[in-house]
Amino acid sequence: MASSPSQFDVATYQRRRLQLQQVFDSELILLLGNEESSINFRNNWYRFRQDSTFLYYIGVDRPGLAAVLDTATGETTLFGDDITMDAIIWTGPQPTVAALAEAVGIRRSAPIATLADQLRAAQQRGQKILFLPPYRPDNAQKLRHLLNIPEAQATARASVPLINAVVAQRSIKKPEEVAELERAVNTSNRMHRVAMQTVQPGMKEYELVGKVRGEAIAGGGDIGYPIILTKDGQTLHNHYYGNTLSEGDMVLLDAGAETARHYTGDLTRTFPVGQRFTDQQRVMYQIVLNAYRAAVAALRPGVRFLDIHLLACEKLVDGLKEEGLMQGDTSDAVAAGAHALFFQCGLGHMMGLDVHDMEDLGEEYVGYSDTLKKSSQFGLKSLRLGRALESGFVLTVEPGLYFIPELINRWSGEKKFIDFIRYDQVAAFRDFGGIRVEDNFLITDEGYRKLGDSLPLTISEVEALRAER
Repeated sequence: MASSPSQFDVATYQRRRLQLQQVFDSELILLLGNEESSINFRNNWYRFRQDSTFLYYIGVDRPGLAAVLDTATGETTLFGDDITMDAIIWTGPQPTVAALAEAVGIRRSAPIATLADQLRAAQQRGQKILFLPPYRPDNAQKLRHLLNIPEAQATARASVPLINAVVAQRSIKKPEEVAELERAVNTSNRMHRVAMQTVQPGMKEYELVGKVRGEAIAGGGDIGYPIILTKDGQTLHNHYYGNTLSEGDMVLLDAGAETARHYTGDLTRTFPVGQRFTDQQRVMYQIVLNAYRAAVAALRPGVRFLDIHLLACEKLVDGLKEEGLMQGDTSDAVAAGAHALFFQCGLGHMMGLDVHDMEDLGEEYVGYSDTLKKSSQFGLKSLRLGRALESGFVLTVEPGLYFIPELINRWSGEKKFIDFIRYDQVAAFRDFGGIRVEDNFLITDEGYRKLGDSLPLTISEVEALRAER
C-alpha cells in the first residue's frame, strides 16, 4: 500500500524504529497514540493531533492506536480497530489497521483489545515494558489499565533511558525533516506577510488573526500553536484578540504553520499599525535587533545555547544603558538577573514536530544534560534550551524587550537592582508594550543556516513592506 501524502516513505519509519530498538536489548517499547478530544459534547471534536513521538516512529495519523516495539525480535505491532459501518457513514471508507501498518513497514497488527493481554504475557515472561510520560489524561488512564500503574505515578515511572534515546534521535533532524520544516517556515512567512501588508488603524486584532490562520490552512496544514497577535506585546503569550488597532500601536505577531506531516514553523515579527515606527519604538526595536544579530552570529556546534542567551541579554543591557534605562557593569547586571525586568523569557528552544520540540518528555532531558541543569533565577529559569548545540539541531532565536507595568511597579517598589536599573527613566516606557523578533535556524557542521525565505526584519524592511499597502 502506498503511503499517504502526510507520511514520509516507508524506509524512513523503518530506519527510525530500528535505530531506537538498537539502543535496548530485550525490552518492549509501548508507544501510545492520542485519542479524539471533545469540545462541548462527545461527537464535536477538536482538530485531532497525533502524539509527535508516535508520528515520528509509526507515522500513522489516526486516533485509537498503540504500537509495541519488541527490541528482542525487532518486530513492531500496530494495535487498533477497523472502523465500523456505522462510522463509515460519517467518515467514508478508511484503511484497515493492517493496511495502515503495511504503509509504514509494520507487518503485524492486532485489535486494540488484545494489547493488555500481550503486555501482561510479556511481563510474565520477565520482559520489561518501557513507556514515555503521558501528557494527556486519557493516556495516563490507559497506562493504569494496561500496566496497573496509578495515574498519579505515570510520569514518575516513565522510562528515563527511553526518554533519552528518543531525545537523542529526534534532536538531530534528517534531510527530509529539514525540508519539511523549511516548508512550514515558508508558510509561516506568508502568514506574517499578510498581516504586515493588511494591518491598518481601526482594525480589530481578530480580523488579522483570521487572515493569518487562513494562510496556514491554505498551505495544506493549520497553525502549529495558538496565534499570538496583540498590540499588548508585553504579555508573552497573549491570546486575546479583541483590541482595536490604532495609529502609533505596534502589533506583535508570533505565529507558525504546521504542515500536513505536522512539522511546525515558529516566527515572530513586531510591526507598526501605521506605516512607520515611532521614534521610541525604533530605538527599542534596534536594541532587540542587535541582540538577535549577535545571537545568530554565535550559532555553531559545541557552543552552549545558554551562553548565546547570556550574550543576547548583554546586548539588550548595552542598548538599554545607551538609552539611560540601565547602568553599571553589563556582565554584572546580567549575572544578577537585572535584565529580566525587560527580558523575562528564554532566547529560544528546539523545534520540529512540536513547536517546543519534545517538551512533553521534559525540558531537563531535551534542553539540558547531566552536567548542565536549569537555573532557578527569574527569567533564566524560562530558558528551554541551554545545552551545547549539535549539527542537525533546529531551533529558534527570539530576543525581546517587554515592559510589564505590574513587574515594573513591584521591582521599583522593592528598589530591586537599583544599582543597575534607573526606574525614573523606565517610567517613561511603562506603557510601551513589547517587541520580539524570531527566526528558525538549522545548526550545520560549519555554523548555521536560517530556514525559509526572507521575511522583513530590519526597521527599513518592515516599513517598506508597510508602505506597499
